[in-house]
Order: sequence, then structure tokens, then C-alpha cells
Amino acid sequence: MAVELAEWASETIRSGGGGAGGPIRQKAGPADIVTDTDEKVEAHVRAVLRREFPDWGITGEEYGVEEAAPGAPHWLIDPVDGTTNYAHGLGWCSFSLGLAEPDGAPLLGVVADPWRGEVFTAVRGGGAHLNGEPIRAADHTTLTGHVFLTEWAAHAHWPGLDALLTELAARHCTARVMGSTALSLAQVAAGRATAAAIGEFHPVDGLPALLIATEAGAVAMPRLPAYDEPLLLSAPQAAAEARELWRTTVGSHEPTPR
Repeated sequence: MAVELAEWASETIRSGGGGAGGPIRQKAGPADIVTDTDEKVEAHVRAVLRREFPDWGITGEEYGVEEAAPGAPHWLIDPVDGTTNYAHGLGWCSFSLGLAEPDGAPLLGVVADPWRGEVFTAVRGGGAHLNGEPIRAADHTTLTGHVFLTEWAAHAHWPGLDALLTELAARHCTARVMGSTALSLAQVAAGRATAAAIGEFHPVDGLPALLIATEAGAVAMPRLPAYDEPLLLSAPQAAAEARELWRTTVGSHEPTPR
């Protein structure tokens, strides 16, 4: 069912025409926006999940929290992760759906890329898949010469990011800021990026992709970040280098394995 919802969401996002020229509304500020498509997708997904799993909780980007029954898991929905890209006609955004235990540990993750027809999936303990085929993190032994993905904290740099980018450039590691946390983390799972980092982890857009990446063999530091805590993901054989680089640049925000 989660994959079916992701496919429906992808088609809805595509049929919205990329959002360019459509109505854009501010939420917390000019860099925090919402479109009709965000709301339409989340409303539909919520309705399906509420009907099929009435005791389970739901947390969504646009419509907040519906509490779970005691001991029940909860869903996490980001209807359009990368709304700024979508609203400006840039074809890099995603639909993200996750399921987590009451303590926040991930059980299921789905990230769909509407523009490339890709659906990343993982169930805890079952490996990671892309369009049904198994995927693994890259076997790169170094960051040098490879791709490192990151994201702003909304419109702003986060503490340590500038120093991190400087050191990556010195290593001839190509950094990219694409505009969708879920898709950036999923690229590590697919072996396309050797590492990725975000300054503020939010489960609603980060947890599904985090599960997908770790099920693909990527190393997460920390394994399960707290809300707003930084997260570093790396291909396993480059993890020691990535961790040391993170320690020397991000400093007090260094992630530590749990």
C-alpha cells in the first residue's frame, strides 16, 4: 500500500505541472512555502492511512500530528519534499512516507522521485530497493573525487557547513545542494553519492530515507538523530574519513555513534 500511495503521489505531483506559476503561500517565512499540491497529496494519504490503520498515529508536514493509540506505531508524511524546487518548476522534489515505532525507530521507508519514475523502499531488516531491485551504498574507499550531498537549513547555512564545504573542495570532492533532504539521503543508498549531511534532522522528511540508506549498507552518524540534530551518512568504507572530516569542521555538532 505504501508503494501504491507513493505512485499516486508521484502522478499527482507531475500532473501539477511542476508547480511553476501556481499559487504559492508562505508558512513561517518567505523560504517556507506550501502549494495546493502539498496539501492535496497529504490530505489524500492521511485519509487512506486513517481508514486502513485507525489506531496508528500520523505526523505530516502540512497538517500536523494525529496521536496514536498507546503502543501503536505512527506514520510520517512529507507530501512534497523540496517544495521550493517544485513551486519554481525545478524537477527535483520527492514524496516521502515512513512508519516508526513509538520511540521513533524506523520500520518502513518510501521515497518517490516523480520526475525520474523512481521509488526507493526499505523495510527494517529487509534491505533497500529501487523500483523493486536491491541497491547498495557505494564501495568507494574515500571521499576524494566523489559526490557529497548536503542541504541548507531552509534558506540558511548551518553551523560548520562552510568549513565542511571548504575541506571537501580541498579534497576534490564535489558538493551538491539539490533541494530535497529525502532525495539527497536516498542517493547515498543508491551508490550515487558517497556521503550526505544535513544540519537539522527532521523525521518527517529524513527518517524514511535514513532507513533506506542504512538498509543499503550506509553508515549513519548518529544511527538515529534527535530532532534538529545534524546527520552524516556515508558509504561504509569512507565512513572513517567522513567522520573525521565532520569532527574537524562541524565541531561541537559532531555526530557520535549510538
